[in-house]
Amino acid sequence: MSERETRGQAFRRALGVATKALSGKRKLELRFGGDSAAIKDRTITLPAPPAALKGEALRALRGKADALALRLAHHDPATHARVRPSSPLAREVFEALEQVRCEALGAVALKGAGENMQAALAERCARRGFAGPVEQEAAPLADAVALIAREHITGVPAPREASGLLAHWREQIESKGGPALEALRESLDDQRAFAALARALLDDLDLGDGQDMPEQQEDQEDSDSEQGNPNAQDSQNDSQEEDSAPDGSSDSGDADESEQQAAMLDESGDIGDAQEGSGEDLPVRPNYQPGGGEGARYHVFTDKHDEIVRADELCPPQELERLRGYLDRQLDKLRGAVARLANKLQRHLLAQQQRAWVFDLEEGVLDPARLTRVIVDPLAALSFKQETETGFRDTVVTLLLDNSGSMRGRPIMIAALTADILARTLERCGVKVEILGFTTRAWKGGQSKEDWIAAGKPLNPGRLNDLRHIIYKAADVPMRRAKNNLGLMMREGLLKENIDGEALLWAHQRLQARPEARRILMVISDGAPVDDTTQSHNPGGYLEAHLRQVIGEIETYSDVQLIAIGIGHDVTRWYSRAVTLTDAEQLGGAITEQLAALFDENANENARPAPGAGRRRAVS
Repeated sequence: MSERETRGQAFRRALGVATKALSGKRKLELRFGGDSAAIKDRTITLPAPPAALKGEALRALRGKADALALRLAHHDPATHARVRPSSPLAREVFEALEQVRCEALGAVALKGAGENMQAALAERCARRGFAGPVEQEAAPLADAVALIAREHITGVPAPREASGLLAHWREQIESKGGPALEALRESLDDQRAFAALARALLDDLDLGDGQDMPEQQEDQEDSDSEQGNPNAQDSQNDSQEEDSAPDGSSDSGDADESEQQAAMLDESGDIGDAQEGSGEDLPVRPNYQPGGGEGARYHVFTDKHDEIVRADELCPPQELERLRGYLDRQLDKLRGAVARLANKLQRHLLAQQQRAWVFDLEEGVLDPARLTRVIVDPLAALSFKQETETGFRDTVVTLLLDNSGSMRGRPIMIAALTADILARTLERCGVKVEILGFTTRAWKGGQSKEDWIAAGKPLNPGRLNDLRHIIYKAADVPMRRAKNNLGLMMREGLLKENIDGEALLWAHQRLQARPEARRILMVISDGAPVDDTTQSHNPGGYLEAHLRQVIGEIETYSDVQLIAIGIGHDVTRWYSRAVTLTDAEQLGGAITEQLAALFDENANENARPAPGAGRRRAVS
């Protein structure tokens, strides 16, 4: 440590070097001061170090950095995308086990890193209230399986802060999945082999989706391709496109030309267009409606069973009030943290609103400072002034919440409360907010599937489930009137499957009908589109291909600003502006930071002088 370097600066520098070495990424950047630990592009953001620079808080901070670095070092997103299961709850458990694998590789090899991550795990469990008795709704199975798997792999007992959660699940998990749990340790170095064991564990826990591992599916696709099946070829092409998706955290210095082309293809959806337009931006089309073009091959078997429904139509008012009360009780501790973030965002927005006086006008408020003119020249006209406010443009923000089954438990509760707090905050700043949700009416196909069966099961039928799009709060409805609607997300049986592409189109169309000058669409999701029936009877990657096409068209042509927040899932593969969170409790900080950055981008444009403004004197 140099003479001028403080202890805090020395710690940050040392942690940055250690994290970069552990991740194996030469161009990795470590930043401090965020509200949560997260990976975005090639940057790891961590909370500010504690002032005392000692104790469990400091060790937990190191553990968060170690866990993210190990994820970068040992996780292959392309392999993971090919082998993960499709059903929501199974996918949630599978994602948690993959994170355990990455962390266990470091914990087994490096004792210090293991102790750091154990401290971070203890802090997380304490924050989520897993120490005491846990109710069914607040006892996520994925966390319990991950904790028990960690014990079997590393031999280190789970922290006592998780005792309540494990008491709820341990007997059931170990009695059904004991042999698979013991086998996990043997395949830590092989992501594909570990995934096969993880899926076997899911089958033991009655969470399997009944689908083969991808290598078996690929053999079938190769066979179909040899026999001239065009649908199999489409499926193979979609699979190749997914495989080429770049890791948002990879080191660009190590990428060859083919990887750069794959990145271009992933972002634009068309490699030719990306190359031709590389030197200039494509035009933004006001009120552009995506959904046409080449991607129009996506189709719907029938939409007569779809519904767009208000939250209060799905649940009686008394039950909504009860569910809202449950939501408030569960998140009392989190409310303060999210409220502080909301206040920070409000101060940020209000700082962009400036007031000023415009003088020498023919009408307005009489300007007393100019009355001396009347004495000097009685024939002179009186001078008036007007106060102007140069705030940001009229803005509407849509929060589109994934209401799929994998969001069950803590993630959906945090999403609901964060939407509530942010809606109130933005309303105080003159920004209108709409809160929407998307899911399906049934698991594995509903009445649409029955219609398809009655029609003789034609090939490539398109989407085969009934959509349910929920309006929790319309943009023109005050939050105080829609508060109880958010409690609907706590209702058992609401969260089913998710078809993201059509939900994005729906939210985008609602935004385009708004009169505001700036429109922002924020998607909060924890994974890729999933509908088992649709995916089983259409070419591979059918729903994901449609989602990519919709995103590409909105980002390229529409004037709607699109942001995505991924909870435990890397959404940077699809959205050019996105952030991935490893913990749902980071959601509040991520949303406020993303919105603040969007408003910052246009701060200069928003502060343009009003027409005819003369000399000004700021009054606030």
